[in-house]
Amino acid sequence: MNLFDLAENKIKIEIESLCAEINRHNELYYQQNAPEIADFEFDKLLERLKKLEEENPQFITPDSPTQRVGGRAEGFKPFVHRVPLMSLDNSYDLEDLKAFDERCRKLADGREFDYVAELKIDGLSVALHYENGVLVAGATRGDGRTGDDVFSNVKTIRTIPMRLKGDFPEKTEVRGEVFMARSVFEKINAELEMQGEKTYANPRNFASGTLRQLDSSIVASRKLDIFPYDLLSGASKMFPSHWQIFEWLEEKGFHTNPNRRQCANFDELAEFIAEMQAKRDSLDYEIDGVVVKVNQTRLQEEFGATTKAPRWAIAYKYKAMQATTQLEAIHVQVGRTGSLTPVAYLKPVLLAGTTVARASLHNEDEIKRLNLKIGDWVLIEKSGEIIPQVLQVIESRRNGSETDYEFPKNCPVCNWNAVRPEGEVVTRCTNPDCPAKVKARILYYAARKAMDIEGLGDVLVETLVDSGMVKSVADLYDLTVEQIAALERKAEKSATKLIEQIENSKTRGLQCLLYGIDIRHVGERYAKILANHYRNIDKLAEASIEELDAIHEIGLTVAVSVFNFFQNPRNQEVINKLKEKGVKLEVDGDASASFDERFVGKTFVLTGKLEEFTRDDAARLIEERGGRVSSSVSKKTDYVVAGSDAGSKLTKAESLGVKVLSEDEFKEMFAVA
Repeated sequence: MNLFDLAENKIKIEIESLCAEINRHNELYYQQNAPEIADFEFDKLLERLKKLEEENPQFITPDSPTQRVGGRAEGFKPFVHRVPLMSLDNSYDLEDLKAFDERCRKLADGREFDYVAELKIDGLSVALHYENGVLVAGATRGDGRTGDDVFSNVKTIRTIPMRLKGDFPEKTEVRGEVFMARSVFEKINAELEMQGEKTYANPRNFASGTLRQLDSSIVASRKLDIFPYDLLSGASKMFPSHWQIFEWLEEKGFHTNPNRRQCANFDELAEFIAEMQAKRDSLDYEIDGVVVKVNQTRLQEEFGATTKAPRWAIAYKYKAMQATTQLEAIHVQVGRTGSLTPVAYLKPVLLAGTTVARASLHNEDEIKRLNLKIGDWVLIEKSGEIIPQVLQVIESRRNGSETDYEFPKNCPVCNWNAVRPEGEVVTRCTNPDCPAKVKARILYYAARKAMDIEGLGDVLVETLVDSGMVKSVADLYDLTVEQIAALERKAEKSATKLIEQIENSKTRGLQCLLYGIDIRHVGERYAKILANHYRNIDKLAEASIEELDAIHEIGLTVAVSVFNFFQNPRNQEVINKLKEKGVKLEVDGDASASFDERFVGKTFVLTGKLEEFTRDDAARLIEERGGRVSSSVSKKTDYVVAGSDAGSKLTKAESLGVKVLSEDEFKEMFAVA
């Protein structure tokens, strides 16, 4: 073997070693919730592998970790399922389920059997195909016989193994339900809302739309998940019982849903259904029922199927939180970026224990899709803590008095033209000085996670903008106690306190400022990344698109937005005025000084009442040291910080074995006196 071959062989061995190490860390993080390295260390391994593979493409394998994220596809090809991916018959009450049990016992003709009860995840079904243990195809259900080939997208889902562990048949098909966790959905929607972008109605629709994205890098950024529920080798089941399928899937590297149970009879099924319904709102994913399957696969084959559904399985559906009411009006709100968002004003109706009078309509296309008219009777639904949405129009209740709704062509606040850019669903006001935009920007700038100016509320901001006293966030620093006190219902004491708050905001620092000023797509996370990377606003303002795009997590969309912001003369004028007023536009100290290895890459959940911290203060301390704060507990949670009156989050943490910290233990981590 010559020197060239030796060198090439050494590279091949390093690539294989890196693949194995990265796959091991993926499994530790996603399946076992026991990470051994921080996120940035993992990224370094992945960057090294990418570099080696780019220089030596002959060594790239289909199951390499770098193959999870591809490029942009032109469209989806049809995928014919080898075995039809059938839907299930539904039951909506226990009488239906009892009838199903009786039919199964009749078909079994005296032979003993039991059931497996699983949660019915509100997502979308996919089929994953493995050949010799390597993932080679992935498709949606479609009509049950033909779906869409979404292989490039399913590869981005980190809980789907690219290669199975151990022994396996030559050809294996794993079926599962792709979903988006509630915590992920809420975080993405909150970011979109703060940026004036279109938000999504529910996690299921968002997951479905995401899996059909033509750009797989977008899919990767949205952190879809999957719970597998079935397994085939060719057209046959691999084990005598359905329960064994879950055990096999776990051995091969899949993360299965732990909320399942073997049930001997109808009574045990009913008990499981009631238990899961009580837990429904505490889960980090949406469910709409329980799936019941005969456990013995021999009997499954014998029972067979109708033309639409198997006879050995049924879905027990929970009642949705829905109500019927009448649409009285549609009002359009104007956001910080000029986005025009329609809101349905409804005849008040009781839904899930609260009175609902408004519902989101998202955008003009949603109104057209629903064929919505003023005066229509509509079906609305509330899912979890998400704002109610209009599901459908009840056209049978129309009496001719309903009127068509025309989406405004002008901003309802300033009457400037409203335009809808090609390829976007959001219509925007074109007036840079639209009072609605200015008010929303100032409120955003004053928010707690931004410049934290207490006392600068809706009514005061409206007065300041309408009077012409404030035209941009920089004008806040020109206000005086006398000016504020002169406003209606403003005492000198409260005016003094507000001016003190505005003055104190000057010291919040670069991260808070970047979060608070009007940079599209830059939320709390990106503001922190940019602040830590550039350390002062002048360096950030000089950065090119290419330089910004090269920063880990930033990406091209954010890079272009940041670059364009600093090229805008109006924004430059505001930044210069902020400098003149003494607003702090840099980060103190060394770039890595604030990071703490005990926090980097760790996920915290805060619950209950803390005595010495506000929730936002505690979250800020965690994130400043490289940690993340989540709103819900899962197996991936590292710590739950529990104050007094901690509720379901503490219970869930204890059931999952997540480390629980008291407030004193939390303080010790920060060395807070």
